[in-house]
Amino acid sequence: MLMKALVQGLLTLLLISPPAFAEVRIGVAAPLSGPDAVFGAELRNGAEQAIADINAAGGVRRQKLVIVAADDRGELKQALGIANRFVAEKISLVVGHFQSSLTLAASEIYANHSVLDITPSATNPQITERGLDLMFRTCGRDDQQSAVAAAFLAGRKEKRIAIVYDNTAYGKKRADDLRARLANAGIADVLYAGIDKDADDTKLVSRIKAAAAEIVYWSGDGSDAGRLVKEMRTEGVRALFMGSDSLASDEFALAGGAAVEGTRMTFPLDPRRRPEAAAVLKEFKARGIDPEVFTLYAYAAVQVLAGAADAAGTFDPTVMAKAIHAGQPFKTVLGPLTYNAKGDLTTPDYTIYIWKRGYEDQLEYDESRTQ
Repeated sequence: MLMKALVQGLLTLLLISPPAFAEVRIGVAAPLSGPDAVFGAELRNGAEQAIADINAAGGVRRQKLVIVAADDRGELKQALGIANRFVAEKISLVVGHFQSSLTLAASEIYANHSVLDITPSATNPQITERGLDLMFRTCGRDDQQSAVAAAFLAGRKEKRIAIVYDNTAYGKKRADDLRARLANAGIADVLYAGIDKDADDTKLVSRIKAAAAEIVYWSGDGSDAGRLVKEMRTEGVRALFMGSDSLASDEFALAGGAAVEGTRMTFPLDPRRRPEAAAVLKEFKARGIDPEVFTLYAYAAVQVLAGAADAAGTFDPTVMAKAIHAGQPFKTVLGPLTYNAKGDLTTPDYTIYIWKRGYEDQLEYDESRTQ
């Protein structure tokens, strides 16, 4: 009888107290190979470090977080396959994808199976305009960047603006939005042209010269932008070059070299300068990682998931999403983040940056002081 009572007592304890070694898997979907692999590595590095730090502090609700990284290669078919795989494996929390087009497609699958998805990088407004209750992001939106860029350009004395873009949905959508905002400010572009990814820039540069553009705004990939501005300078085009957060990477500087100096871009206030990120930066440094661009946004995405689980009292994605939508701030390396009903941040903080020579003559970007 005593033994039976002990067994029943142990069973009761197991039922009411989940074991400390229980695991919650978080899927990370990103281009870990292919042309955008550098950005995929940023997403993975950020999520991995956040999970390691959270687990070292005791986990979330007595449970350990585990990363399940998947390579979508920046390809639609692969991204859809990953989304279906996560659903089949009952992974209900996802950080990703990197590209807006892939996020838009995969999130439909996630939504249909109650998977909570938070992207650190996909900025297309439609991602959160579709009424998907379980879709969030830690970055801002294209239209928020376009508003800042348009205000900057409208305030310049130069008015001959060329808008050029890569022939992707991402590049064209952002270019269209900027064009519309400039038109509302009474500014008509002197050139509006697209170019295929990795195409020869010579013809485009000739069109820019023929249009006598004083400013060239680029909407598209950072490495392509670097090659374009380098070709412009080689051909004697001195027009101010400008773009969005896609230029905030070493890929842009490597492709453009000295030609990137003076480039302006829209980008959030550098998260690496936030006091909330100081301790985490030391951890990345110890691993030999420079947390570029989206690394800290991925780190913050995991922090939001962990905070939502704590606030909801469960890892149920639907209940967690309600906790995120409730408007409470979540403590992250990006500072406190709060969300609106759409799943967007309530306080995006885009500003204008300039590429210049910095410490030891290295190319770097810094907040523009002079416009």
